[in-house]
Amino acid sequence: MGAQWKAKGKDLAASARGKLFGRLAKDIMVAARNGADPASNSRLRLVVEQARKVSMPKETLERAIKKGAGLTGEAVHFEHVIYEGFAPHRVAVMVECLTDNVNRTAPQMRVLFRKGQLGASGSVSWDFDHVGLIEGEPAVAGADPDVAAIEAGAQDLEPGEEDGTTLFVTAPTDLDIVSRALPAHGFKVLSAKLGYRPKNPIDPATLSAADLAEVEGFLAAIDGNDDVQNVFVGLAG
Repeated sequence: MGAQWKAKGKDLAASARGKLFGRLAKDIMVAARNGADPASNSRLRLVVEQARKVSMPKETLERAIKKGAGLTGEAVHFEHVIYEGFAPHRVAVMVECLTDNVNRTAPQMRVLFRKGQLGASGSVSWDFDHVGLIEGEPAVAGADPDVAAIEAGAQDLEPGEEDGTTLFVTAPTDLDIVSRALPAHGFKVLSAKLGYRPKNPIDPATLSAADLAEVEGFLAAIDGNDDVQNVFVGLAG
């Protein structure tokens, strides 16, 4: 689970794939506010690369860029909002939303947090570091993640659970530099984004199977909300 929670195997389902495209389209539209050319807009370039890696249709990608850059005549406004609190069993959670209507999103979050505890701004963010998160996989045989992290300028790394991926952690300002450098050191970048990493994560082994299932169910419900972009959780591993 680590820094960003992901439901097991969710990206393989067709419905989840559509949801992933929807989230990426939002990210693209927001990034494109600073220019429609990925070559001169590093934030847009990173999201576009991620969209291409998951085979987002070209028409969908280009439409999102034009819409975000204001080239279609449509007004696009997404507000970035973070909700903080606890999942069941005092597991810290930060929920990152992009919404066109906070008056809709806020009450939905209050309902979703009823099985946990919704906190005020700053209630759990003090226990997370704001970082760059780069998911990579070996592109050449024998690629060493430790060496790649050092050479590319990452601050830290975490091994993937079972899929051979590595999560490279950077300073927020180094996200683009490190993501550009990793391929030269044998790693293909699967995703690169800013996020939050828990300082004192709870070991899932300290929770019973029933308690962990309760936490997972809570997180799945949060993640299923259409306005939610990312869910960052204070669980290790």
